[in-house]
Amino acid sequence: MTEAAVSEPHVLARVEGGLGRLTLNRPGALHALTRPMCEAMTDALLAWRDDPAVMSVLIDHAGERGFCAGGDIRMIAESGARDAVEARAFFHTEYRLNHLLFAYPKPVTVLVDGIVMGGGVGISEPAKVRVATERTTYAMPETGIGLFPDVGGGWFLPRLPGETGTWIALTGVRLKAADTVTLGIHTHFVASQRMAELKSALLASPQDPARVVSRFAEPAAAGPHVPHRKAIDRLFAHDRVEGILAALAADGSVWAIAQRDLLLTKSPQSLKVTLRQLREGRRLATFADNMVMEYRLGGRVVQTHDFQEGVRAVIVDKDNAPNWSPATVEAVDDGAMAALFAPLPAGDEWTPLPGLGEG
Repeated sequence: MTEAAVSEPHVLARVEGGLGRLTLNRPGALHALTRPMCEAMTDALLAWRDDPAVMSVLIDHAGERGFCAGGDIRMIAESGARDAVEARAFFHTEYRLNHLLFAYPKPVTVLVDGIVMGGGVGISEPAKVRVATERTTYAMPETGIGLFPDVGGGWFLPRLPGETGTWIALTGVRLKAADTVTLGIHTHFVASQRMAELKSALLASPQDPARVVSRFAEPAAAGPHVPHRKAIDRLFAHDRVEGILAALAADGSVWAIAQRDLLLTKSPQSLKVTLRQLREGRRLATFADNMVMEYRLGGRVVQTHDFQEGVRAVIVDKDNAPNWSPATVEAVDDGAMAALFAPLPAGDEWTPLPGLGEG
């Protein structure tokens, strides 16, 4: 590796023609987000927001392995094992970026060509134009590491059709483009072999990216989840995880039992946190309100046994045998849940960037 490659920034920000371009450039870590990466994107977006020379923004990634696999989980876990100060600082910065993208006054286009999970979802879902390819794999897998689907998951997931967002959040299921476009997670499907051509077209006509992308888009096939939609909407409609598990068991179909067995591998605490997050998020009036809730949760959940254990089992030791505590959803204390969601002291709450309002 050359010295130039070592020093190359993890986010490439530049203006080409009338297009502001942000390229994630940390391919060795599947572009997992760090606090400096979030700060770099925020700085560029703020600079371009009132610049008449920038008509729209394009977010993509270097290399072919994936768009963004999430956040810097190891750092978050190490911080959570101490005082969580660094983790909270990361969340505060990341969530401000999520909100800035949500409230951004100019069109944002994201090319999600490959893996997109966690933090990658947070910087793609707020965009107006979200392009998937046949290489796209989308997931919010946080319940498998003792976390919850943050970065706006409490806002976006409950607003997907029926109870599909609940199913996605609790099971951590991995979806391909046929499902994500059908559900509206992504707005268009474009073949990966046409990405370079699409980028050139966006550079040539940055003022109306939706129209440009529509010229390249192909119809989305019916996703594999479609035959199970009625079951998803019925079985995942309960407001307690115990009710969902019981409904899946009572249904007895091969698919329902597979979902139940999958849920039983997840952190019971995370399942309960996530379901409450989605139910509360569905009722919130603004995206900023949702980020306030998720910031309260984030700084606390990373200090819990299950997050530390989940990261150990899945990311550090890779034995995929977490020892959850409590071990069952029935044993998760409602009082402990309430404490995770409780307001922070006034000076410690998450706030949007100055001048952005609630959004």
